[in-house]
Amino acid sequence: MTQKASGISRREFARRAALASAVGALLPVNALPVPTPQEAAASPQAPAEAPKLSPQGQAEAEARYEAIVREYAGRFTEEQKQDLRRLCYAAQPGFDRLRAYTIQNGDSPALYLKPLVEREKKPAAVVPPQRKP
Repeated sequence: MTQKASGISRREFARRAALASAVGALLPVNALPVPTPQEAAASPQAPAEAPKLSPQGQAEAEARYEAIVREYAGRFTEEQKQDLRRLCYAAQPGFDRLRAYTIQNGDSPALYLKPLVEREKKPAAVVPPQRKP
């Protein structure tokens, strides 16, 4: 078998994933950076009209905003960035409600999608009536 020069093999991927998870498991929880009160005050806060969110929801909305701004850095004006932050915070309650819905592996889908294919029906052949002798 030939291997692509630009990619990595499945074995190498598994090796790297196992190493990364082992390193993550060995790190103590207190080794993670915790923002100081000054850093927390300096970080951007939710817009004034934003819905009440849990700390996890606020962090997720802010992370979503930062990811969008990081990817499309030069495309937004300051006004658009404020609107984008407002939209990220406004969308978060819907995501939280969706995640609160519990499902199990055995649950069937709520909606079965059955494709409707309408085919042109051929007209039935008209059979002339038979005469009796």
